[in-house]
Amino acid sequence: MLTIDNLTVEFSGTTLFRDISFVINPGDRIALMGKNGAGKSTLLKILAGVRTATRGTVTAPRGTVIAYLPQHLMTEDGRTVYDEAAQAFAHLHRMEAEIEDLNRQLAERTDYESDEYMALIEEVATKSEKFYAIDMTHFEEDIEKTLLGLGFDRADFGRQTAEFSGGWRMRIELAKMLLQNPDVLLLDEPTNHLDIESIEWLEQFLVSNGKAVVVISHDRKFVDNITTRTIEVTMGRIYDYKVNYSHYLQLRQERREQQRKQWEDQQKMIQETKDFIERFKGTYAKTLQVQSRVRMLEKLELVEVDEEDTSALRLKFPPAPRSGQYPIIMDDLGKAFDDKRIFSHVSLTIHRGDKVAFVGRNGEGKSTLVRCIMGQLEHEGTLTLGHNVKIGYFAQNQASLLDENLTVFQTIDDVAQGDIRLKIRDLLGAFMFGGEASAKKVKVLSGGERTRLALMKLLLEPVNLLILDEPTNHLDLKTKDILKQALADFDGTLVCVSHDRDFLDGLVSKVYEFGGGRVREHLCGIYEFLQTKKMEELNELERRNG
Repeated sequence: MLTIDNLTVEFSGTTLFRDISFVINPGDRIALMGKNGAGKSTLLKILAGVRTATRGTVTAPRGTVIAYLPQHLMTEDGRTVYDEAAQAFAHLHRMEAEIEDLNRQLAERTDYESDEYMALIEEVATKSEKFYAIDMTHFEEDIEKTLLGLGFDRADFGRQTAEFSGGWRMRIELAKMLLQNPDVLLLDEPTNHLDIESIEWLEQFLVSNGKAVVVISHDRKFVDNITTRTIEVTMGRIYDYKVNYSHYLQLRQERREQQRKQWEDQQKMIQETKDFIERFKGTYAKTLQVQSRVRMLEKLELVEVDEEDTSALRLKFPPAPRSGQYPIIMDDLGKAFDDKRIFSHVSLTIHRGDKVAFVGRNGEGKSTLVRCIMGQLEHEGTLTLGHNVKIGYFAQNQASLLDENLTVFQTIDDVAQGDIRLKIRDLLGAFMFGGEASAKKVKVLSGGERTRLALMKLLLEPVNLLILDEPTNHLDLKTKDILKQALADFDGTLVCVSHDRDFLDGLVSKVYEFGGGRVREHLCGIYEFLQTKKMEELNELERRNG
C-alpha cells in the first residue's frame, strides 16, 4: 500500500536516518517508537507528504487516501462542530463533479479508437467504482456516531468551533479524519487530549476499522491495545518487529544483548589480530600472514551496539510534613457557571496517605473541582482542608504558564529558597538539564522538557498533598515510569487527574468518577473500575432492551 524506499533525511549536517526501507500493508497497525529526537515525527510527516526527504521515495497506489493528524493543529473557524465534521465528505462531492466532467468529455469526443479515449474510459470506470462503493446513505448517522464517540454531546453539534479549546478542536479534526475512511491513518500523539472513554472508543474503532494505522504515542496501554507491529527508529536506521509494543521491548532487549556479545567477540578478535601483527611484523617468515591480517582489519565491518537512552531522570519528592488525618473534606459541594451546572451534592473525604484518581469525560468537572480545592473558584457547600495541609499543584496548563523569556536556570533560581539554592545545578542535572541545557530559554523547550521543568518546581518545597492535573501529557514512556515510581514512593496524599490508564494502574487505590453532574467513589484500582463500569453499561443496555 505504501512503499518506503531508501529514505534519507539530512539537515544542518546531521543525518537523521539513512537508506531506510519498509512497506505498510493494508490492515497494518504500526507503532513508531524511538527516543525523543530519533526522527519519528519527521518520518510521519514524510509519509503524510507534508515534508520531503533528502533522498528516497514514498509511493502508493493511485487513489490511496492518506489522513494525517499532527501533534499541533492550526484550525479555522466559521463553522459549527457538525458542519466542520461534515467537511470530511467534501472530497466526495469533488469526486462526483470530476466524474460528471469526465462523462461530459466522453460524450463530446469522437476519437473512439484513440489511446486518450481509452484512458478516459478507464479513469471514469476507476473513479465511479470508488465513488459508488462508498455508502453515502448513512453519512449523517456516521457523523453523529463519531462525534459522540469522541466525547461530544448532541448539544455541541450546533456550537461554533471557535467556542472550543484546543483539545476539543483536535477531536473535531480526528472526527473528520475518521469519517474520510482513509486507507492509511497517520496519528501523532492522538490520546493527549482524549479522556479514558474516548481513548477506549478510538481503540475499538481503529481495531475494527481494518485500515492501516501508523501511530506515535506515549500511552503504553493504547499502543499495546491497537498495534500489531512496531518499527523502532534508532541511530539513523530502523528495526521492524511484527509484534506489539510490550513484546517488542523483550525482543529489543534480546537484540541488544546479542549485539553486545558480538561486539565483545569482535573486539577480542581485533585485539588478538593486532597483537599478532605487532609480534611478527619484522619476521620474514610471517610477512604474508601479517599483511593478510592488516588487510582484514582494514576491510572489517565493525559491529555497532544500538544506543540506549542512559539519561535518567532522578526524581524523589521531599519527605512530606505530617498533615491532619483528613486533608480534604467536602460536604454537599456544588458548582455552576451561569446556567451550566457542572456538579451537585459532592460529599467525599480523602484520608491522609490516600492516592486517588479523578476520572471521567472531559467537561464533567474534574479540573473544576481541583480549582475549588485550590481556592481558585467559589462554590456551593463546604470544603475543608485539614490541619497543616501544604499543597503542591500541577495545573493542566502548568507547562504553558512558564515565563518563556527566562532560561531554565533562571526559572528555578527565581523560586528556590534556603539550602536548596546551593544544589540548583545538581537538581537541574537530575532533571536532564545539566550543562548547556540549563542556559536554554523556556521558549525553545519541547512540550516534554517544559513539563519536566514545571514538575521540578514542585520539588522545591516539601508538601503533603500533591494535586496533579494531567501531569503525563508530553512525557515520554521512560519519564512517565520514573514519575509514577516517585509518586508511589511519596509519603503524602495524592490526587491525580489523568486519562492514562497504565500510569494510574498500581498507583491509585481509589477512583472518583465524574459524570452526569455527580461524583461517585469506587474503592478499587483503575482497571477494576473500568471493568465494573463496562458491566454497569451492559446491565443498563439489557434493562433498556429487556
